[in-house]
Amino acid sequence: MKRRALTEKIAVIGVDGFEPRLAKKFMEQGKMPNLQKFIDKGSCREDLVLLGAMPTVTPTLWTTLATGAYPGTHGITCFFGHNHGHLDSLVYNLDSRRSKAEPLWNVFAEEANKRTLVWHWPGSSWPPTSDSPNLHVVDGTQPQTINTGIARVDISKIVVASENFEEVQFLPNTATITPGAGCIIEDVENLMEDDGEVSYLRSAITSGEKIIKNIITCEEENEINVLAKMIADTVKSPIKEAVGWVKAPAGAKEFTITLGKGFERRPALLLQNEQGVYGTVQVYKSKKDSEPIVTIEGENSVYDVVDTIKNDKGENILCNRNYHVLTIKPDGSQVTMLIGLALDVSRDDLFHPKSLYKEVIDNIGYVPTRPVVNGANENLVDKVFIPTWDNYCQWQADCLTYFMKNNKYDVIFSHLHNVDNGGHLFWHFAKHQEVWNNNEEVYKGFIEKIYIQTDNYLGRFLPYLDEGWTVIITSDHGLSCQENLGVELGEAGGITTPVMEELGYVKMLKDANGNRTHEFDWANTKAVASRGNHIYLNLIGRDEHGIVDPKDKYDLETQIISDLYQYRDHKTGKRAVALAMRNKDAAILGLSGPECGDIIYFKEESFNVIHADSLSTQNGYAHTSLSPIFVAAGPGIKKGYKTERVIRQVDIAPTVAILGGVRLPAQSEGSPVHQILTEEI
Repeated sequence: MKRRALTEKIAVIGVDGFEPRLAKKFMEQGKMPNLQKFIDKGSCREDLVLLGAMPTVTPTLWTTLATGAYPGTHGITCFFGHNHGHLDSLVYNLDSRRSKAEPLWNVFAEEANKRTLVWHWPGSSWPPTSDSPNLHVVDGTQPQTINTGIARVDISKIVVASENFEEVQFLPNTATITPGAGCIIEDVENLMEDDGEVSYLRSAITSGEKIIKNIITCEEENEINVLAKMIADTVKSPIKEAVGWVKAPAGAKEFTITLGKGFERRPALLLQNEQGVYGTVQVYKSKKDSEPIVTIEGENSVYDVVDTIKNDKGENILCNRNYHVLTIKPDGSQVTMLIGLALDVSRDDLFHPKSLYKEVIDNIGYVPTRPVVNGANENLVDKVFIPTWDNYCQWQADCLTYFMKNNKYDVIFSHLHNVDNGGHLFWHFAKHQEVWNNNEEVYKGFIEKIYIQTDNYLGRFLPYLDEGWTVIITSDHGLSCQENLGVELGEAGGITTPVMEELGYVKMLKDANGNRTHEFDWANTKAVASRGNHIYLNLIGRDEHGIVDPKDKYDLETQIISDLYQYRDHKTGKRAVALAMRNKDAAILGLSGPECGDIIYFKEESFNVIHADSLSTQNGYAHTSLSPIFVAAGPGIKKGYKTERVIRQVDIAPTVAILGGVRLPAQSEGSPVHQILTEEI
């Protein structure tokens, strides 16, 4: 169907986890002036709300935004998919081949001859599903940052240099989960060992392993506690007088940084100023070198430092990483540092075509690394996490505006993950909990900084409204600050057992010592809670270990739904489940069909964990909410217009299609938001 385009150039600026309630609050305080300018120049609802589809989880909703289809239709119904016939495992869902719906970018590229870029869109974008030379795609295999899932050569290093140490020590795969402020290094001797299961889940999420098992049997294994861990190697090094250097100023001290698997050493100088105060760190490849790899002045950071690291085969791999100096004692007696992930800068695997990667690094620079810190540590969030995302946001805006300025593309679909990454790392600390002893006001301040960071990012695209670009600002979901802890039911990356055990539907096997294991006693398990919102009955003839007769399915569903509504949180006495229904009834939510559970449920407001287990209309503590955001401006969009229409997530793809003069995607179930358009359709 041929239509006249209302605009020739469209940029969808997606920000994962960006929500209207906080955005409106900070905007009204004058802290988000760029978002305000987009609103003044364009259209939105007064409350900025986009009615999100469900479940409120990343790959599901970015797929909905791209296709205009509800999750039950496109089939990406959570971060992981159901492994049919096997109730104890999941299938990785960030794979375009698992989607059953046509994405809008294929229509633009194939039928409208539009040069189209899909930039790190974590919803059925990779691998590309069109052979059109007009379609260029970058990553999409995981949501964090580009290449995070494939390019890591070395994990982060915690470096503590002190005159009190006698020898260099390398402590591999140590972790911190200590809440509160202060330097991360203060408890080096008591750092926890990674239990293996955490790293396996993390690997599946970032690298796209197809099948995983993640059985969550207690609160300590849930997402908040998993993601609060910081997996890193720890280096303890003595500080001594600088000896044997080609170039070492008078009064310089030295210490050693150990990289890779502990066998690669980088000598470092600690320098003093004219007043004799130590405040500069220089890291060298060798004492024989006259120039350092990096110089860090004071307690600051330097980004995208290029160095070589040996991979598992012993090959030298050119990498980039970030160096952060956290503390330097003025007398030079102690230095603490965090050295970030090292990424292989040669990895063009997830750029299609590969020439696009060369264009990016030649004109903008290497893909920056993402921050990996302990969200419970205020010092690391403030000095490492937020500034590292500042750097990444700047790089991504540089890339996209380079393409826009140089007329490389007609249509851009883009995604940024700074808000959501912060949400998983520390949003929950914005509510004081005795178990964490956290300062909620400090964390509310961090949330504000992330929103200001996002506004700065959005501001980079404002000038292009005057260059003929129509800009759509949107997101997949918001983020909730959880108020009530302890109800272990639903997890986007696993299978939760505690509530289902308590209700009598699940039984776990015990080991020889009588301790509960992570294996199901299938002979006594009638139903399992899988992923964020799905409960599957253990049916005979369908599931590998089925014990429930299909003729009893309806009655058992009725009983489970009743028990969910009657379940009460042990601490507050409040109901913990807001809504539960059969698969067929969940069609009214767009969440039914073969990729959905026999029962669909959502946690009650205040019990939901960040997102994924909640209704998209719910609010959280600290002025947070689960709703996504929608603002549009530029050619084809009314200026300074507020609509009362309920704008649904499935409406975005049809609206973009109308703006661009192309047909709607084949499985689209939404309707164009015609009220905000400058012309009747």
